[in-house]
Amino acid sequence: MSAKKTALTVLSAALLAPAVLMASASAPVRAAPTPPPAADGKGQLPKAPDAPAPPPSMSTVGGARLGQPGTQVNPLPGAPALPANLSGRSWIVADAETGEVLAAHNAHWRLPPASTLKMLFADTVLPGLPKDQVHHVTDQDMDGVGPGSSLVGVKEDHDYTVHDLWLGVFLRSGNDAVHVLSAMNGGIDKTVKDMQAHAEELQALDTHVVSPDGYDAPEQVSSAYDLTLIARSGLQKQDFREYCGTAEAKFPGRQEAGRPREYFEIQNTNRLMTGAGGIAPYKGIAGVKNGNTTMAGSTFTGAAQRGDKKLLVTVMNPDNGGLNGVYEETAQLFDWGFAAAGKVKPVGELVPPKSADATPLGSPATSHEKGRPAAGAEASGGGGLGTALGIAGGALALLAGGAFAVNRRWPHGRRGPGGGTDG
Repeated sequence: MSAKKTALTVLSAALLAPAVLMASASAPVRAAPTPPPAADGKGQLPKAPDAPAPPPSMSTVGGARLGQPGTQVNPLPGAPALPANLSGRSWIVADAETGEVLAAHNAHWRLPPASTLKMLFADTVLPGLPKDQVHHVTDQDMDGVGPGSSLVGVKEDHDYTVHDLWLGVFLRSGNDAVHVLSAMNGGIDKTVKDMQAHAEELQALDTHVVSPDGYDAPEQVSSAYDLTLIARSGLQKQDFREYCGTAEAKFPGRQEAGRPREYFEIQNTNRLMTGAGGIAPYKGIAGVKNGNTTMAGSTFTGAAQRGDKKLLVTVMNPDNGGLNGVYEETAQLFDWGFAAAGKVKPVGELVPPKSADATPLGSPATSHEKGRPAAGAEASGGGGLGTALGIAGGALALLAGGAFAVNRRWPHGRRGPGGGTDG
């Protein structure tokens, strides 16, 4: 069996093997996680604690309509109706290439993000760590991994490549792998600061970072709009696309002197990719990241392609469907978005990063960080954005039989209702 079976193939100098084998595997853990809450007789999990209604007005980054509570959509004649019975507290459907927001619901509601925040962690940290770099894990590297965390099975006093650790982050949402990579990046505090600065560079101004792994923490929030911006940025990196599109891989296990290294199988927790939990794999899915915590409920940002249309969908905290609800509602919104393309007027747009937007409408957004002005491009802490922009245009990925690439088409100025940015 190869060291990595991936659902995606990057067309570059060398092609990665396109085969995808779906097989469940159990990863060893560093500490016994808190067991999930029991389902009731109908298979429903207990709801996360009730949240207040969305604020009467929210950020208008991306357009005024996106700052209004409730569902925002501008159907033209022949447009399909939005799916009935959507229960996500917040969701968004956007064109991954043009950035047009086709429909949204409480897009800027600041909610706990759970492990979808790992997209920002990866988009910030991934460019600075060579994937073949080897790191010897210490006890200190693992300090602060929260009780009940999702773990891939990183062990102290063992060696791992950066590539191994990113597989652990994306496939198993391993907080242990996040903490080791954060240590390699200069520590948790520095990584949190780097992530916050990069969020502001992306104009993801609803986002407040407290922990790099998305573990529940007071005041740690993001929004469906911000998570979609972050995913769009990450998908412009070849390695990010590879990791988030990997369905199954081998992860290093026990390491003993004089004996071959042991490996064990890990599978992506994205059920729209693997079909786990009774969810049918979504044709053309290209990642990106799921999450689930007590405070956040279920969250998911996904990317998919049908024909030449590429969409991003984020759903946060649906009330219905138990653990499968976030995937079911995401699939319904993908289906609607592909059917609605060209039959709705955009209600807003995904804004470009600050350093990529030279239009007058692009940058007077205000940070939510205690009311101070948003950080400029110089605060982004290095080459993450530059790397993303450099890779963006020409790369092409194949996933589940369909091509997926996010091209660098940043919007320029106001294109009608909802265009542009303001604070």
